[in-house]
Amino acid sequence: MKPSPKPPVVACPTCGAAVSWTAASRWKPFCSERCKMIDLGQWATERYRVPAEEQEPEDGAPPTQ
Repeated sequence: MKPSPKPPVVACPTCGAAVSWTAASRWKPFCSERCKMIDLGQWATERYRVPAEEQEPEDGAPPTQ
């Protein structure tokens, strides 16, 4: 019988703590609900942003402002 492979360990995005990637890790990839909520708060206050490029309108009309 083969030994089961060790589950991957990731770093919590908020505090850097080691988190086993298993079903028992309830808040993965975060180490706790607290770290999860801190991360959500960063998105809600727009401290985290996804970069985007402005796109030209498809119909050739000038952009509205």
